Amino acid sequence: MGFGDQSSLPPGTMRARDWPCLRQFCVFMENRVGCLHDMLRHVERHNLRVVALSIVDSADHALARLVVDNYERAVELLDFSNLTVFETDVLGIELPDTEQPHVTICAALMKAEVNINYTYPLLHRRGAMILYVDDIDTAVRVMRESGIRVVTEQDLVDDEFYS
Repeated sequence: MGFGDQSSLPPGTMRARDWPCLRQFCVFMENRVGCLHDMLRHVERHNLRVVALSIVDSADHALARLVVDNYERAVELLDFSNLTVFETDVLGIELPDTEQPHVTICAALMKAEVNINYTYPLLHRRGAMILYVDDIDTAVRVMRESGIRVVTEQDLVDDEFYS
């Protein structure tokens, strides 16, 4: 295959496909009155919706984990901010319609020996949650095999809840 021969590669990027992960922005900030407000005001005034938010704090500093409805726009915005930001892949999982939805999710992942490092709520059409796991590929496969819906970035854009 020569340079420019694209016959073996499908067009587009990972994000143009139905990529099963969501991007989480982790924002490091001082733990003082007004810092969270300033960061959220900075994000929301640019027409980004925060669809998931979790705060981990210590005496001096805090880490805000957030997922927004438009990853590309958020990257542009946060790149030009004075904030310390890093990104990670997380899973958005719709809660299954079972008597014990959280137990159902945990049991499926436990059976596959996938560890859940942390979780927090995701605002989505139905109940949903963000999962940070130690093996995303296995977790996605297990969720799909178990009939548990994985929320994609496109779902956040198309979500009727916000329309």
